[in-house]
Amino acid sequence: MTKNILIIGATGTLGRAVTENTLETTDDKLTLFSRSASRISLIDPSREKIISGSVMVDADLDRAVADQDAVFAALSGDLGAYAAKIIAAMSPNHVSRLVFITSMGIYDEIPASVGTQGNLRFNPVLQTYRDAADEIEASNLDYTIVRPGWFTSGPVDYEVTHKGEPFGGHDVSIASIADIVTKLLDDNTLYARDSTGINTPA
Repeated sequence: MTKNILIIGATGTLGRAVTENTLETTDDKLTLFSRSASRISLIDPSREKIISGSVMVDADLDRAVADQDAVFAALSGDLGAYAAKIIAAMSPNHVSRLVFITSMGIYDEIPASVGTQGNLRFNPVLQTYRDAADEIEASNLDYTIVRPGWFTSGPVDYEVTHKGEPFGGHDVSIASIADIVTKLLDDNTLYARDSTGINTPA
């Protein structure tokens, strides 16, 4: 079944990668949402449309979320505030599926074998990623939080860990993140209401 999918942060590295992979591997239609919409070059205009706007402007976000089946967000900045805005826009529009990128280390789940300095307790930069996860986990959405390792180039090759489990490795390819996100957007039940770590197998 063809879905309508909203990509928030469409001009970013992951937004572009997920857009390309979704167009290549599914029949889904995409709404590309960005503050820098002029930087977007459409790959397939019959399946893509662009909305220029800010996550922090309610009217912009409401216009983007309307009539969607799933939402993907890959953002930087005040992620806790962004997550709260996205959640608030989804419920009135009857959209329940959210896939949201945070970071490894937000639960202090990185073991010594991978490098504990990447954990929140040593790396306060991660607090905004944790704030976003807390907002999402407290919602009623069918969310999946994705916690990638450091981005690399390379083929699709990854393993998944879950909240409460040690993180599996330091790196993960952008192609791997795009692969799992596309699968998550296609299947609302896959890792629903779960926080998944993703890394390249050792």
